[in-house]
Amino acid sequence: MKQKSTAANKTDEIWEKIIFESIEIKKKEPLLNYFIDKKISDHNSFQECLSYLVADNLECSFIEFSEIKKITDFALDSDEKIIFSTVEDILANFDRDPACTRHINPVLYYKGFQALQCYRIANFYSKKGKLDLAYLIQMLVSNKFSVDIHPFATIGKGILMDHAHGIVIGETAKIGDNVSLLHSVTLGGTGKEEGDRHPKIHSGVSIYASSTILGNIIIGKNSTIAAGSLVLKNVEPNVTVAGIPAKIINK
Repeated sequence: MKQKSTAANKTDEIWEKIIFESIEIKKKEPLLNYFIDKKISDHNSFQECLSYLVADNLECSFIEFSEIKKITDFALDSDEKIIFSTVEDILANFDRDPACTRHINPVLYYKGFQALQCYRIANFYSKKGKLDLAYLIQMLVSNKFSVDIHPFATIGKGILMDHAHGIVIGETAKIGDNVSLLHSVTLGGTGKEEGDRHPKIHSGVSIYASSTILGNIIIGKNSTIAAGSLVLKNVEPNVTVAGIPAKIINK
């Protein structure tokens, strides 16, 4: 028998925790039983739960829900990396957000997490050349969550989008693993460039609220962008920058 990968085992472990937490919620808040059943209990696996979660968030008046569900099912059946990345996103919320005390919270309540999973489906279809479908998902997510992530952007795993309102990520932006972004962060272009024109955020970076990073610049590994900063030049690894324009304030 083929053994499960480490990532698959981790997925099963997180799913078991989510199921346990869902049972506890239903015991404490019977009023939420239907809500919890639709989001969690009705599904036999984390993949089924994730597919429903994304489809439910993309539900709209001009496409039948069953057709949207086929879209999400196909993406997850075709690319298990989406599922593993989602698990790492849950762990990022649990590990790095002090307000997140349960693994189930992002799945049920956090719009940053949910917008990110919708992006992952849009990104899958953008790679398949189904551009209008990808753009439609982007539009629906932007309208619902006020989070605008271009489907062509490249985003790693273990991402925390805390609060998330007003986050904008441009077409050629690249974000590594284990990056944290707070609300009103912009990864945009300067308006003077064409082609590859958006920031490259290396792994382990923290970008605090209302920061703006513009242009095809590099934010080095494990660096920190302080709240309200305007970053227009490369940032070296392992430093903190702040201000308008941003300057190094701590190594």
